[in-house]
Amino acid sequence: MSSTRHALTGARIFDGDRWHDNAALVVHEGMVEGVIAAEFITDMRRVVLPGGMLVPGFVDLQVNGGGGALFNATPTPAAIETICTAFQQFGTTACLPTLITDTPEVFDRAVEAGLEAARRGIAGFLGLHLEGPHLAVSRKGAHDPALIRPFSDNDLQRLIHAKSGMPVVLTTVAAETVTPEEIAAIVAAGIVVSIGHSDASFAMVAEAADAGATMVTHLFNAQSQIGNREPGVVGAALDIPGLNAGLIADGIHVHPAALDIALRAKRGPGHVFLVTDAMSVTGTDAQSFSLTGRTVYRKDGALRLADGTLAGADLTMIAAVRYLHRTIGIELGEALRMASRYPAEAVGLSAHHGHLARGARADMVLLSDDLAVRTTWVGGEEVFTA
Repeated sequence: MSSTRHALTGARIFDGDRWHDNAALVVHEGMVEGVIAAEFITDMRRVVLPGGMLVPGFVDLQVNGGGGALFNATPTPAAIETICTAFQQFGTTACLPTLITDTPEVFDRAVEAGLEAARRGIAGFLGLHLEGPHLAVSRKGAHDPALIRPFSDNDLQRLIHAKSGMPVVLTTVAAETVTPEEIAAIVAAGIVVSIGHSDASFAMVAEAADAGATMVTHLFNAQSQIGNREPGVVGAALDIPGLNAGLIADGIHVHPAALDIALRAKRGPGHVFLVTDAMSVTGTDAQSFSLTGRTVYRKDGALRLADGTLAGADLTMIAAVRYLHRTIGIELGEALRMASRYPAEAVGLSAHHGHLARGARADMVLLSDDLAVRTTWVGGEEVFTA
């Protein structure tokens, strides 16, 4: 959209908090000025939408690849742009390209790519999610155990360097391999710490949370489960109020009953929010790809190594929203919050992302009544139309 003030009307509007009927969303210079009654549109350009629902753009904090690009394989600004662009057709307007456990050299290249992407202002780029390499080998998942290593002061300096030029740096660590003192130092540098790929006890996760960890990575997957005498990482994620938890809602990574239980059990103010954990094949017809030297196969809605280990997800954010709403029975507004507002809050970006209230970026998605993406805007600019 140009610098002219616009009023988008004709669709039901969800501002991230509540629904508005017979209303208009006012956008000026890429920012939301507010929601007004449609009859109050006066000295601004009217944009009439063809029905459906106008909702906040989705925020994905864990996306390994898309559009044929895998960040581990090509840690470059071009790959970051490809990944950010690939998910716009699925309603994602902001994301954290994710690097899983790799060599120090690849890690450093990924950080430099992220710093350059931030300098260029690549649309939709929020920063990086550095998932590993300081994880528990016992909960490695698809991470190469040969590349998992202890945390050191050099690693802290690498993270500090990354945060020097990006809005968000999120790192996933295991609570039993990175000490509370080390977590506190990471957090003091402005970096978001998430616990994942961890066999830690409830007490260990509680200590990590006390030290400043605020998230748990892909709830239920690659972490200690709830037991009657040891609640593990999952129990800590649900019970400790200050923890937010990402969730892969594809019907494969988490049983629908477990998902439903988790959503009903979670203590606030932290939330369970959606992530895709998507890989390079998303947005393509490719049936396999290479991940740190190993082939991953795409079949029956899942991505797996040859031994059957899940390796990311064949998922988009809009598909996760549909699954929550249609299969789990989550109210649509709450499912949308889990894809937008809650992840933005988890990384401290809720002032301008994840909602359509006054002061937000005009990152928006027009959904049809059957929850298909029709149009996506990033910063008020139309970037996708079905």
